Amino acid sequence: MQIAFLADPLASFKTYKDSTFAMMREAARRGHVIHAFEQRHMRVEAGRVVADTSAITLTGDAHDWFRAAPAERRELASFDAVLMRKDPPFDSEYLYATHLLEHAERQGARVFNKPRALRDYNEKLAILRFPEFTAPTLVSSREDDIRAFLAEQGDVVLKPLDGMGGTGIFRLRPEDPNIGSILESQTRNGSVTLMAQRYLPAIKDGDKRVLLIGGKPVDWCLARIPKAGETRGNLAAGGTGVARPLSEADRTIAESLGPRLVAEGLLLVGLDVIGDKLTEVNVTSPTCFQEITEQSGINVPALFIDALEAAVV
Repeated sequence: MQIAFLADPLASFKTYKDSTFAMMREAARRGHVIHAFEQRHMRVEAGRVVADTSAITLTGDAHDWFRAAPAERRELASFDAVLMRKDPPFDSEYLYATHLLEHAERQGARVFNKPRALRDYNEKLAILRFPEFTAPTLVSSREDDIRAFLAEQGDVVLKPLDGMGGTGIFRLRPEDPNIGSILESQTRNGSVTLMAQRYLPAIKDGDKRVLLIGGKPVDWCLARIPKAGETRGNLAAGGTGVARPLSEADRTIAESLGPRLVAEGLLLVGLDVIGDKLTEVNVTSPTCFQEITEQSGINVPALFIDALEAAVV
């Protein structure tokens, strides 16, 4: 196959942990031809969605890890698969990219994850589709609403709807003297919508990343353990990743959501689970392939390329 990766600049990859790199390495091992391009390289000319793409050769050197051929203008429909692996934030440019990718689909491109699903599944709001698995949740831009929810729950976590890596997350308790300041700044005086969820003490045991590939759960997850004095388990916020077999609750959630999500065109999903509660549905650029593979022995990149090959047959 010829596979095109829409990704961040390759020079920015941390290859020791990057899941997109792990996908590329496994695809190359199988003899697939890898191409890469950035969001800014995509455009529409004469009605066709094209991009300046470069064929990529992997060197095996962890630091100088790729060689890129001169860029060529290619229609996205000319590839066997296009993988959307641009990291968040899901800003206006990301949104426009999904529209161009959807137009490319109409011209015959096979895009994973499906652009419409990327738009439909906001990574925070998507949990509202699965209330049977979630903790009490409020979505509002109104300070009075959030204060009332805090008073009712007693301990909550406040999240921006477009954040990643734990940025902008606050834990609030009624006695916190900075509640007013936090709510004013985070809602921008009532103009920005936030999500508030009941605080889950099980976070001390990790914010678990459960991977769904082709609608099926990987048998091990990555529990991201918060560092001392920290509420957030995100690796980007200093958390420690520990691979573990799925719990019964993890598997129940994953097996319930898997068929529904893959039917929407989501080949790869990262569910975030704290204790037995679903907290996020990550669809833009799910990670943790390498950490789970190294600690469990499960070849996660191979599972993904297996699913990709099956999807494009």
